[in-house]
Amino acid sequence: MHRSATVAALVTLATGPSLEGQIVLDRPPNLGGTWVADPGVVRFDFVHRFYVTPAPSRSTVNTPTFLLAVGLPHDLMLGGRFGTRSATPGRNNEFEAFGRWQVLGGRSAPLSVALTPAFNFVSESVDGEVQADWSRGRVTLSGAVRGMSKAYGTDRSRVALAAGAVFRFNRYVAIGGDYASLVDPDPGEDPAWSAGLLFVIPGSPHTFSLHASTADLNTIQGSSRRGALSTAVDKILYGFEFTIPLHLKRFGAWFGKGGAAATAADTPAAAEVRMEALRYQADTVTITAGQSVRWVNADPLEHTVTFGEGGPASSGLIPADGRFVARFDRPGTYAYSCQPHPFMKGVVIVR
Repeated sequence: MHRSATVAALVTLATGPSLEGQIVLDRPPNLGGTWVADPGVVRFDFVHRFYVTPAPSRSTVNTPTFLLAVGLPHDLMLGGRFGTRSATPGRNNEFEAFGRWQVLGGRSAPLSVALTPAFNFVSESVDGEVQADWSRGRVTLSGAVRGMSKAYGTDRSRVALAAGAVFRFNRYVAIGGDYASLVDPDPGEDPAWSAGLLFVIPGSPHTFSLHASTADLNTIQGSSRRGALSTAVDKILYGFEFTIPLHLKRFGAWFGKGGAAATAADTPAAAEVRMEALRYQADTVTITAGQSVRWVNADPLEHTVTFGEGGPASSGLIPADGRFVARFDRPGTYAYSCQPHPFMKGVVIVR
C-alpha cells in the first residue's frame, strides 16, 4: 500500500498540468492572498526568516511568524498571526488578529477579491487590507491596498500599496515575488520585497516555499516596509514557509457533518470519474439536469468530493475502492476538490 501511494505521487508529479486556484501557489511570500480555508479546516502556517551574523560568532537571528486560522461558512475565515520580532520599534513580540471575507471568486474563478480587517495589539492599530488576485493559465497577478490607523506604534495613520506575481511551472512548482511600499514613506522607510520558490508536497495537503525578503514579519504592518532587522544589518533575510491544514471533520462527526454517505453508490449514473494517481481523471464532465455522476476511488488513499456553496452535499471521506454518487437537479457549473489533497480539482457542468 505504501509503495502504491508513492508511485501514484511520482506519476502525478511528472504528468500534472498547471494548477489554478491553489491558495499557496497563487500568492507570493509577502502577500496574504484572497484564499479562505474551507469550513471546519484549521490552518497553521509557519514562516521562518533569519540572518546569520559574520564570523567569528556566526549566530542565527530568527524572525518567525505563526499563523493560526479556521475556515467558517459563507467564505469567511478568522485567525491570528504571532511574530517574535515586532514591526513596532522597541517591542519584541507582535500579535495581529484578523478576519477574511472572500467577497468574489472561488476555487475556479479567474478573479478573486477579499477583505481582511485586522487589529494589531502591539501598536493598538485598526488595520485592514483589500486584495485582488487574477489568474490565467500559469500566471497569477495580485494587488493590495493596506490601511493602518496607528501604524508602528504612532498616532499616525498610514496607507501602503503592494503588488506581486506568481508563475506556475506545473501543479507542484512555482516562482513568485512581490513589492510593497508605504504611500508616504519617512526617511529610512524603504519598500519591502520578496522572492520565493513555491512547492506543493506531492501526496499531501502541505506546501513548502523558500524565501528571500527584506520584510521581517508577515503581518499587514510588517509586510508594508523593510523590516527593522533587515535595515539594521543591511542584508536580505532568507527563510521558508510551511503550511499545515487540519481537517477537523476527519477526527469525528462532532466537528461537523461528514457529507453525504455513499449509500447510493450503485445508483445509475450518466458519467463516472475515477480518482487515480492523485487526480480526478476526468476533470470536467457534462451532464443533463436530473442526472447523476459517480466517483470511484482507485487510489490507495482516502479522497473526498467536496463542493462549494450551492453545490450538492459533499462526500465525506471515500476509502480505497469506495464510490460516491451525487445527483444534480439544476443547471449550472459545480466546482469541487479533495479536502485532504486540495490540488485535486474537477468541475461538473449541468445543462
